[in-house]
Amino acid sequence: MTSVERTAYPQFRRLTSARVLHVFFTPAAEEIAWAQERTASPESLFALVLALKCFQKMARFCPLEEIPGAVTGHVRRCLGLDPETVPDHGAARTAKWHRRQVRARQGVSYDQRRARALAAAEIRSAALVKNHPPDLINVALERLVEASLELPAFSTLDELATAIRAEVNAGMFTRITERMGSAARQRLQALLTVAVPGGTSVFNRLKKPAQRATWSRFKAQAEYLSQVDALGDTGA
Repeated sequence: MTSVERTAYPQFRRLTSARVLHVFFTPAAEEIAWAQERTASPESLFALVLALKCFQKMARFCPLEEIPGAVTGHVRRCLGLDPETVPDHGAARTAKWHRRQVRARQGVSYDQRRARALAAAEIRSAALVKNHPPDLINVALERLVEASLELPAFSTLDELATAIRAEVNAGMFTRITERMGSAARQRLQALLTVAVPGGTSVFNRLKKPAQRATWSRFKAQAEYLSQVDALGDTGA
């Protein structure tokens, strides 16, 4: 599984600075008024404003356990609520309605089928020129944000990138193998042959890193590159 930290997938940092709290998680007066019109209790108001501010930053709805205490406490203080007040949407139906309200306000659509299809198409296109899974996931993230779609779970994007990358690479390998012909395939297979016990294969010698630059090593490297080029000579 790809490490989420190596991608641009939005997530909370371990430490949240005062600047981040002020810039991204301070609700405006208009946002508070908007939320008050849609809630009937301090707990519900707290939950809706918290969901709104986190969605604005993350492009997705975050479970309460994922939200840092610093963010929760900051929003609570901005709303002037009692320190014991906890965010609670109330009934499941109300929580679902709140999410729809946030999406409408942010101009974002919740369409997981479309999001998966769009992400898959972008990953498939990028996999033709990129091979690093985080790069593939980042391409999909950028396109999903441009399309104003709520982000799917990271695991969904990771699974898509893994499966499509393997499929695209397999197709490339098949086409290369078909173009090589039987003679070239035999030469390629011979790279793995160890001539004497305890010796090394040609493939291992190909992986030998370059040493410190000298004139004699430069000539040896030029000869080495000629040998490598000959491996791909099909005689056509």
